[in-house]
Amino acid sequence: MITQHDFLNISESQPDTYDLKKARLGIIGGSGLYRIDNLENVIELSLDTPYGKPSNNLLIGNLFGIEVVFLARHGENHTLNPSEIPYKANIWALRSLNVRWLISVSAVGSLKENIKPCDIVIPDQFIDRTHQRPLTFFTNGVVAHISMANPFCEIVSEILSKEIGKLLTKEKKLHVGGTYLAMEGPAFSTRAESKLYRDWGCSIIGMTNHTEARLAKEAEISYSSLSMVTDYDCWKQNCESVSVEMVIDNLKENASFAKSIISAAAKRISLSRPSSSFHNSLKDALVTPKEHVPETTKSRIQLFTNKYWL
Repeated sequence: MITQHDFLNISESQPDTYDLKKARLGIIGGSGLYRIDNLENVIELSLDTPYGKPSNNLLIGNLFGIEVVFLARHGENHTLNPSEIPYKANIWALRSLNVRWLISVSAVGSLKENIKPCDIVIPDQFIDRTHQRPLTFFTNGVVAHISMANPFCEIVSEILSKEIGKLLTKEKKLHVGGTYLAMEGPAFSTRAESKLYRDWGCSIIGMTNHTEARLAKEAEISYSSLSMVTDYDCWKQNCESVSVEMVIDNLKENASFAKSIISAAAKRISLSRPSSSFHNSLKDALVTPKEHVPETTKSRIQLFTNKYWL
């Protein structure tokens, strides 16, 4: 393992965070996915950020022609519950390492009959029911209003969908689109809550992705969710209610398949290095004139704002 200081010293130069030819692909591993396969020339990096330390050391390596940065969302030993995850530190750290595309792998519950355990969902919308989460990098003297009308990058989601389609077995089904209900956790839903979210038309339920997506868009990172279904939450009364044991059993099956998907998506992104509107999401969002932003605040967000304020 090397430190941030050592990493910057051995790097030939600081990455150009606006050149997609030099950009990296980020992978956030959720429950059950704490490492990814086939990474070559791996560096383990201990990083500090203006928002504290990330959830875990970051792994940087080459995966089929593109540099990938991997971060275990809950820590390598799953020591952080969804409310304890240092979301700002995680997203800041990934962007500081020139991550411009980000795939979030997550365990979710199904809120629809046709979305079965071990199916895969690529959601396109959110409803947020969290209440203890950081909502923005833009506080303490600076205001920005990003659009969250389309919270997931359609380009990265399409890449995931196409690559998953090539890998599907008869036992698994891909669902493209759907609303992800973000709950606080760490407890699972009550039956009344689960039924309410079904009435709202939600497809899946999870505890982490909405917070990541908001911050990633502020950081101008193209974000998409690879949602791996583990259970039917608790609304389906003729099924066993969700339990940790059930989730873990399905996580093991999902994690292996997720690694294959990540490898395939990395190959595609390496070849196309797609530009996205997410890469310029702050263009019309910054409200506070830069001369009125406190210097301490400006220094924390300059990673995102330099191209607009230099």
